Amino acid sequence: MNVADVGESGLPTDKVQGRFRGDEVTADPYVFTRRAARWLLISVSAYVACSLMANVMSVKILRVGPDWASFSVDAGTFTYPLTFTLRDMIHKVGGKAISRIVILAAGALNVVLALGMWVTSVLPGDPAVISGAQEHFGDVLAPVTRIVLASVVAQVLAELADTEVYQRFVDRFGHRIQWGRVVTSNAVSIPLDSILFVVIAFGGQIPLTVAVSIIWANIAVKGLTTLVSVPLIYLVPEEVQAGNGSTGSGAARNRAAGSGAIR
Repeated sequence: MNVADVGESGLPTDKVQGRFRGDEVTADPYVFTRRAARWLLISVSAYVACSLMANVMSVKILRVGPDWASFSVDAGTFTYPLTFTLRDMIHKVGGKAISRIVILAAGALNVVLALGMWVTSVLPGDPAVISGAQEHFGDVLAPVTRIVLASVVAQVLAELADTEVYQRFVDRFGHRIQWGRVVTSNAVSIPLDSILFVVIAFGGQIPLTVAVSIIWANIAVKGLTTLVSVPLIYLVPEEVQAGNGSTGSGAARNRAAGSGAIR
């Protein structure tokens, strides 16, 4: 790694991979400010947490609304929609490559979750402990395996599509119209995710009318969540060094050039 004596800020900016120096943290080929690094960690953690929570919660199908206008929806719909805007936040602060890595990592962690639930359900319980959780653990949480499979397939495909649409929007409009990035990319990924998830997770297990109701409810709730969560995109900085298809700011590029960092 090349070492520069002084960066744009006047602070030492030795480029030591993965370490904080001055006001920057570097992870070749990316250069982050401390603020950007913090928001990246927060966004990634929230993304993974919402995804894992949704896959467990989706075991239960809810009936929401008054009798004359009620609809069916899986309980995971209350947390999962946040992942779409959180993915956009990750993309903004971390770039396209990091966004893809997070999507695939979250999918892998959901598989680990399903395996953990399955192993726990087949292992014998202690007969001395009598409780509903002991007796019905497998009956309730074993279906998580199919739901996780559906979620992983739907999430990976939809979120990768979201990534491509988001990147094309940025390539076309640059750093302007940030709310448009979220709305446009989610308008593609939300219907795709909702249809794939319901078909794979519940196909053949629930009536067709219920499945259609869940799909429409998912699209509606996720769309509404998108509109409500759009302001979050303005919280995260866009300071990752441009490179390898990422969306970096000019300031970050200038810092990277001035520091002598190499790719």
